[in-house]
Amino acid sequence: MILEGKRVLVTGVVNRRSIAFAIAERAQAEGAEVLLTSFGRMMRMTERAANRLDPVPDVLELDVNDDEHLAALREQLQSRWGRVDGVVHAIAFAPADALGGDFLAAPRASATTAFETSAYSYKALAESMAPLMTEGGGIVGLDFDATVAWPSYDWMGVAKAALESVNRYLARDMGAQGVRVNLVAAGPIHTAAASGVPGFSDLETAWAERAPLGWEVEDPAPVADAALFLLSDLARAISGEILHVDGGVHAIGAATPAS
Repeated sequence: MILEGKRVLVTGVVNRRSIAFAIAERAQAEGAEVLLTSFGRMMRMTERAANRLDPVPDVLELDVNDDEHLAALREQLQSRWGRVDGVVHAIAFAPADALGGDFLAAPRASATTAFETSAYSYKALAESMAPLMTEGGGIVGLDFDATVAWPSYDWMGVAKAALESVNRYLARDMGAQGVRVNLVAAGPIHTAAASGVPGFSDLETAWAERAPLGWEVEDPAPVADAALFLLSDLARAISGEILHVDGGVHAIGAATPAS
């Protein structure tokens, strides 16, 4: 088991369809001890999802935009575990008026919210966990390819580009303590978060047609397995990387013509 004995914190579990849930489930199967985070009205949903895991993990409160929550989380983990071997950042949010195709009309405050929650939070979580991270530990964030402009993705796409840059700087600054920082750029998975992006269902449909390996929008397992690899000692010399798990779409410039 590639995560035997490791202690892994997983954020972003909303329900059983969440990529973060698949990561937590498969991390347990690979020997990890797991804790989840959530807050506000989503806490009850996360707890219901947690009850589907074996063993059932505790759900700790964390609003990643609240510095007091981050400090309290670090204290709880210090008391419970004493160390953290792995952290999964699966947090992203943009207000509705920052999505949908009218990029120019998005208000400044909404763009700021998208950046703070989806990109700055990666740094904030890493900074909070750094004192507990062990040498050889790993931080993994969930990404969506930000090298191009996607229909309707708008300021979330900008935030993902910022996330990718944050990933590189974290890899630079946390490498001295032996902590690896990487992203998994996933193809579209039919999650609660994805359903909130206008036009995302069209992207899901088109993705399977373009992917050289094919793509199953209902199956987060390939993404979860890649995250587990990056959390494990098998990835001990990998940091600052963006690992694409998208059926190969990122490598294809245009759809292959039908024969």
